[in-house]
Amino acid sequence: MPGHITCSSPLRGLVAAIGLVLLSGCSMLPTWPSMPSSGSLLDIVKPYRMEIVQGNVVTKEAAALVKPGMTRQQVRELIGSPMLADLFHADRWDYVFTIRRQGTPDQRRSVVAYFKDDKLDRLEAAELPSEREFVASIFRATSKSPPPELMLAPELVQALPKPPPVAVDAPAAVGAVRSYPPLEAL
Repeated sequence: MPGHITCSSPLRGLVAAIGLVLLSGCSMLPTWPSMPSSGSLLDIVKPYRMEIVQGNVVTKEAAALVKPGMTRQQVRELIGSPMLADLFHADRWDYVFTIRRQGTPDQRRSVVAYFKDDKLDRLEAAELPSEREFVASIFRATSKSPPPELMLAPELVQALPKPPPVAVDAPAAVGAVRSYPPLEAL
């Protein structure tokens, strides 16, 4: 048959033998004293683990703003939409936050808001981090330098440009005056 390549039985056996030799070589990789744990080259090569962040971060400061008696909308504005609002438990909102990053332990926090008559009854949470603690825990995993400052230092506030003065006796802004035909005429 023209254009068709056939493999003879000895050639097929040779290709199979070479493949087996190459595959068995993976267990005999060289080891070096400077390599971690078992000293194998495979200890250095690790698969990429994608960063997964889910949910709302509820910090001590945000939770302190939420008070019993607030409406659902007020709670939503302060700590965000719940990750789970169940029809079977209509008076309970669950805020769950998880983060998985390579090189750091997984984090999981849970906050539960209980409502009675559409008003917040109580907020239950295990120990929550402050905003600074949370930023430091995230930043520590990615960088050796210190975490960024969350608030401007007084010297930085002084360095900001001053806003232009507002004229008190300035005339009111007047827009373009146009006359439009009545809508009924169209």
